[in-house]
Amino acid sequence: MDVKEINRRVIEQFRAGGEIEGMHRERLLLLTTTGAKTGQPRTTPMMFHPDGDRLLVIASNIGAPKHPDWYVNLAANPRVTVEVGDERYEAVASTAEGAERERLWSMIKQEYPFFAEHEQLTSREIPVVILTRT
Repeated sequence: MDVKEINRRVIEQFRAGGEIEGMHRERLLLLTTTGAKTGQPRTTPMMFHPDGDRLLVIASNIGAPKHPDWYVNLAANPRVTVEVGDERYEAVASTAEGAERERLWSMIKQEYPFFAEHEQLTSREIPVVILTRT
């Protein structure tokens, strides 16, 4: 499975506004970060969860021992671009911490049990990322 090719196809289908093969369009966003090493824009499709006027994305990396590249990028530069539905806007990404993280993580695992499975596969704390429109 070539993840880069799958992501390229999903990004293309998302931006075309049509159906996205094997995914629920209404649960998907495109997150563009700035490469921590390259300084180049990097766009990643991912699932999101609305939380009031913020969006939450989870850096589970399917339970891998390392954070996903997109998370490393936004940790280095939290200014991101979000594409959701027909909207595109600038946002700031922050990692939930403390009691807020616990509350959000519990809610996410209850809503999407596969994240609890990801948590069991890794020893790292899985970041819950908050995207706030600027």
